[in-house]
Amino acid sequence: MSFFNYKRRPTIDVKVGNIYMGGNYPVVIQTMTNTNTLDTEGSVAQCERIIASGADLIRLTTQGVREANNLKEIHQQLRDKGYNTPLSADIHFNPRAALVAATIAEKVRINPGNFVDKQKTFAEKEYTDEEYALELEKIRSQVVPFLNICKEHGTAVRIGVNHGSLSDRIMNRYGDTPEGMVESCMEFLRIAIKEDFKDIVISMKASNTVLMTKAVRLLVATMDKENIHFPLHLGVTEAGNGDDGRMKSAVGIGALLVDGIGDTIRVSLSEEPEAEVPVAQKLVEYINKLEGHEPIVSEEYPGFSPFSMDRRETDSVWNVGGEYLPVVISDRSRINDMSINPHFIPDYIYVGNRVPDNFPKGMKSIVDFENWEKKIDNFPLFTVDSLDKIKDCDSEVRFLRLSFPELSERVIAFLKVVPKVVVILTSDHQNRVGEQRAFFHTLLNEGCRVPVILQSSYKEDEAEDLQIKAGVDFGTVLLDGFGNGIMMSNEGKLDILDVDAYSFGILQAARVRTSKTEFISCPGCGRTLFDLQTTVALVQKHFSHLKHLKIGVMGCIVNGVGEMADADYGYVGAEHGKISLYRKKQLVAKNIPQAEAVEHLIQLIKDHGDWIEPAEN
Repeated sequence: MSFFNYKRRPTIDVKVGNIYMGGNYPVVIQTMTNTNTLDTEGSVAQCERIIASGADLIRLTTQGVREANNLKEIHQQLRDKGYNTPLSADIHFNPRAALVAATIAEKVRINPGNFVDKQKTFAEKEYTDEEYALELEKIRSQVVPFLNICKEHGTAVRIGVNHGSLSDRIMNRYGDTPEGMVESCMEFLRIAIKEDFKDIVISMKASNTVLMTKAVRLLVATMDKENIHFPLHLGVTEAGNGDDGRMKSAVGIGALLVDGIGDTIRVSLSEEPEAEVPVAQKLVEYINKLEGHEPIVSEEYPGFSPFSMDRRETDSVWNVGGEYLPVVISDRSRINDMSINPHFIPDYIYVGNRVPDNFPKGMKSIVDFENWEKKIDNFPLFTVDSLDKIKDCDSEVRFLRLSFPELSERVIAFLKVVPKVVVILTSDHQNRVGEQRAFFHTLLNEGCRVPVILQSSYKEDEAEDLQIKAGVDFGTVLLDGFGNGIMMSNEGKLDILDVDAYSFGILQAARVRTSKTEFISCPGCGRTLFDLQTTVALVQKHFSHLKHLKIGVMGCIVNGVGEMADADYGYVGAEHGKISLYRKKQLVAKNIPQAEAVEHLIQLIKDHGDWIEPAEN
């Protein structure tokens, strides 16, 4: 791959029913039903709605042999109605169900963390090489018969690794790491290759966008070393709902699609599955616009690693760069609205050529240099044309708008010696991510430590469109470890307060600045043990003021404990009408009646000193 120029990653072709997955074909859009797979009528009806929304593939949970057998009835009814959309069976903890599903569905997803291994216990154990080899042989004895049935029936397989369900064996040897996720996949992949089974798609999912993107890139590098090139399924699991779910998905999935990685995607939202499909379609359509762009010529910084989680080191200027959190600049240069959302207060407001009379007290303004006046919390914005005037400007911060084509040797030399300068990096290139990456690699190669704020302009009237596009553009560069803030400019009809909120949301999705409670909630499926959407809304209502916490809401235990390992507290379906509560990975209360669960969770948070009373309206 190139960091600067878009090109799809080459893969082998994998046939799944009447479609193909791989680098030679369009990215496949898929989702998953949330009906009970034993409910034939309900599942068929939802599949019809999903197909109408534009999905190319549908996955159904098959937690047992009964569900796997009933998949045949669902499959047949859809075919009788004239639908040929391939179906995928989702398997956890039950190899016997996989054997049945492989004779029915066009594709079967198995989870290496629990296909053979039992439910994880987080037990600490040191495996000897001999014990580890025995564990792998146990896996082989279960996987080979399954692959043989898949061969016989022409069934494709997804090896679907979830960060939240790595086996105890992997956890103990590799830890809760991207390396552990990759090894969990490779154990199964090597067995399949030895059996000459190649109808495989691979996924590496996590609710943490940083972990997910690094794991996928590490897997690609590992496969390249072994000269194997299977298609990849992308997704941010437990992304949540609403604005946050869309931005988190756009950041994580988009960062990989920009690199040409990814052959099928699922946007996991705690909403109806047919709501996921248009989001995924818009995401793919936005990436497809990168095709055939004007080449970006730059030199990669040899010290940069796509697997590292380190951020670029910069000098600090005022409250930008260094160890400071990334800032948000609100662009009000084309509007007169100076209102402020008290929950998402920008660090600076760019006002254009003058500071308006209604500018809010206590806020920091940025104004074009030609009309700048020295006064408290007012800072000038320069361009390359006014570069020579920066030195004589007596301001604690001097902002400089730059693009990659303007980054000449003269400008670089200037940035390396002139203090108190913050760059606002803009781009109007077809591949703005690639061009902004080229800017940062040039700075790294030149040893220039100037802090840089990312700026992108849009013309969107719909919130979802802006969330997706900005999520891709800002999120990709932030996940690279670049950027000391963002400035999202939009000329469409969206309210500026919402645009500000999306800026903070993208920073949080990229895990560089937290501004609100993070809810890690699954999308729901046939295993879900309560009304997920209603429950998520209830939990959000009671806990959204706890901005310092991450709270998980999981419909069942399959990914629950592990995927919530990143959460401070967890609310998990234990059985119908009953909830279990977790603090980190520890089960604290089991089988609480659902009607009492929120109050129990509030008390649990209070008991550990993490509760803050909500502010009165």
